Amino acid sequence: MAKIFCIANQKGGVGKTTTAVNLAAGLAKVGQRVLLVDLDPQGNATMGSGVDKRTLPLSVYDVLLESASVAEARARSELGGYDVLGANRELAGAEVELVDLERRDRRLKGALAAADADYDFVLIDCPPSLSMLTLNGLVSAHGVIVPMQCEYFALEGLTDLVNTIKQVHANLNADLKIIGLLRVMYDPRITLQSQVSEQLKQHFADKVFNTVIPRNVRLAEAPSYGQPGVVFDPASRGAQAYVEFAREMVARIATM
Repeated sequence: MAKIFCIANQKGGVGKTTTAVNLAAGLAKVGQRVLLVDLDPQGNATMGSGVDKRTLPLSVYDVLLESASVAEARARSELGGYDVLGANRELAGAEVELVDLERRDRRLKGALAAADADYDFVLIDCPPSLSMLTLNGLVSAHGVIVPMQCEYFALEGLTDLVNTIKQVHANLNADLKIIGLLRVMYDPRITLQSQVSEQLKQHFADKVFNTVIPRNVRLAEAPSYGQPGVVFDPASRGAQAYVEFAREMVARIATM
């Protein structure tokens, strides 16, 4: 049975897409079968996986409107070694179209259930807002991975996200829980980041992943080449950290 995880944070620019793409590639590297679902109309996770969003014959939009299955709409990230359910601008329209449909918040859940046997992990890259798209992701998932920077405003955003997850857990998806917080873009030379990191560990204890993703230029460069950082420069500190994070995820899931 596939384990389904949302990568979510209501704050923008915290490395959600970087985490989604590199965790997918890292899991593929350690022998897992992975599907990456891009739920952001910007389609950055699609492009960052080396899949051209402009030429997609079918996308996650078609899956949400039930005019295509996951098996029909998925594309292959040849370099990353995983499948991608891509997104493009069409997805922005799905938000409006879903409003009047039945089971509007469970469309993705039903589609993923049909592809359950094909994957070990399904990763869902959510947009940075609580929209109908994000809600579809949260209703489908077993848990949420929260990438966050160790900064003051990130802590405020985390409070909002925890409240959202509690509401979805209470009303729509009793399986949903926070799997863990991933510290990203981390620079140990900045005192505030070290302090916030310590606060996180005190407050959330074992919910904080051991792996820390350092601030790394090679990870930032990789998307412009249409490659996950893990593939673009496997020797870089950022890439090695994401492969280590993939191993930690596999180990953590084994104990769940």
